[in-house]
Amino acid sequence: MIDTTTPRRPVRIGNASAFYGDRIASFRAIVEGGAIDVVTGDYLAELTMLILWKAKQKDPETGYARTFLTQFAEAVGTCAERGIKIVVNAGGLNPAGMAARVREIANAAGVQMSVAHVEGDDIIERLPALQAAGHSLHHLDKGMTLSESGAEPVSANAYLGGWGITAALARGADIVITPRVTDAALISGVGAWWHNWTRTDFDALAGAIAAGHIIECGPQATGGNYSQIHEITDRRYPGSPIAELAHDGSFVITKHDGTGGLVSPGTVTAQLLYEVDSPAYLNPDVVAHFDSLELSQDGENRVRVTGARGTPPPSALKVAMNYIGGYRNTMTLVLTGLDIEEKARWAVDELFDILGGRERFDDVAVELLRYDVPEPTRLSQASAHLRVTVKDRDRTKVDRAFSNAVLELAVGGYAGFHTTTPPSSASEFGVYWPTVVPATEIEHVVVHGDGTREIIPHCPQTDDRCCGAIASVEPSIVTTEFGPATRRALGSVVAARSGDKGGKANVGVWTDTDEQWDWLRSHLTTEKFTELVADAKGFEVRRYEFPNLRALNFVIVGFLGDGVASSTRTDPQAKGLGEFLRATYTDVPDKLVGAL
Repeated sequence: MIDTTTPRRPVRIGNASAFYGDRIASFRAIVEGGAIDVVTGDYLAELTMLILWKAKQKDPETGYARTFLTQFAEAVGTCAERGIKIVVNAGGLNPAGMAARVREIANAAGVQMSVAHVEGDDIIERLPALQAAGHSLHHLDKGMTLSESGAEPVSANAYLGGWGITAALARGADIVITPRVTDAALISGVGAWWHNWTRTDFDALAGAIAAGHIIECGPQATGGNYSQIHEITDRRYPGSPIAELAHDGSFVITKHDGTGGLVSPGTVTAQLLYEVDSPAYLNPDVVAHFDSLELSQDGENRVRVTGARGTPPPSALKVAMNYIGGYRNTMTLVLTGLDIEEKARWAVDELFDILGGRERFDDVAVELLRYDVPEPTRLSQASAHLRVTVKDRDRTKVDRAFSNAVLELAVGGYAGFHTTTPPSSASEFGVYWPTVVPATEIEHVVVHGDGTREIIPHCPQTDDRCCGAIASVEPSIVTTEFGPATRRALGSVVAARSGDKGGKANVGVWTDTDEQWDWLRSHLTTEKFTELVADAKGFEVRRYEFPNLRALNFVIVGFLGDGVASSTRTDPQAKGLGEFLRATYTDVPDKLVGAL
């Protein structure tokens, strides 16, 4: 249990990377910008594992996030001088190779730093044996087993927890390179080491997971991608977020003085709702219950988060698999002026007649994107886009044979025909397959700086009650009278943040006052949501309440198909979905307007 007699001061953890390809300068800026104890970096997403697999096919010595090496080379001297620990998941598919490169850079800089790495997540070679042992590897959203799909994954990585990081730091590691751990495990692993937590300190671990989830996407917690634009008065590039994590799991989110952006209950709420499902946030070491968190302003650009409640983790670990789904090609036709819909129908019919029919392709997606307005005064106000995407396992069908056929409409189709690009070539696309395996099937290993290997045991307590399809919540009958209402944009009283999780899209919405919350939860039912977001009709929509945050979260299952790598939507990560919802109009009580 936590030793409350002599608690150590809060550990200051700064996160310098949100994804592979994020701002290079952020790492050096957070290391040099003020006091921190540990710098973390998140480089891995479901799509990233496929990107790293492709890189490894070209060069087997790679398979890791190479941008971290640039960042490390720029900051190695400062980290060594100030004793700043580094914990990153940049190891990707080759953590040992990344660790070796990091040692080379440290040695070249003339500093002595102990480098450890984590292994055990990569189970691609074990898939046949796991299936033979009775593990179906069923798709978490579709229910289909891997064998039924006929898919042949090229990557398969279990999400590990943070205790390997804890063990590495406890043995004196200055740098810990991990593969596919959960994003928040970078912070929980540091917290458990710093505060000497035990495996069953679930409330403290839940707080660390919440802190990790908030800072994992970098400046999204400090004003980036924030819907309440008028609150961001300092519009320089936002400073990277820092979590001051205390011994009991409470924490403060902040940033270095003198940096851009904003840290407020709103920016923190936005990130808490980002890419989540139900309030029970599952991780390999703990289930963190986000509906237990309380937020309060703790000074300028400081938000305190308390009350985290944690319960034992599930008995299974999530696994992210990717396989090559085939090839795709997209051409966008511009439609101008009158009769837009009729022109679009003619173009589609004519195009697929030339191509031999839609049925020749594994999949066809057609979107008519309307940018035209009545009585246009500019050419741009009279234009719409017809976006046609074809997919097939046979590259030749969707390569130049497709895009060249589009150009055959140039003088034989609708008036004003032109395209946004010349004929394009097909590209390979990947399919994301989320599944689970029992934790007992995964060997979580730390390779210390001296080469010794340490096996990390899984949690001694598990609880599967939070697994599976947790029932979504519809509001109970509310009799409050809100007075006269006017048709307004929902965003006049509601903030939002949206994102992707595999094939699912989520939209978190929240508001500021208790009265606004009473109205929001009673008004924005699942039925109302699908009325406002017409694109969600036909999909399963789950609705969850976070009363502590005055927030709702809507999860649209299958909205993004098989994940960002294969999605045919113009916004394949659903980044703009929350802003679209805020722009939709509904009857908003007059007395609620202006409080947000």
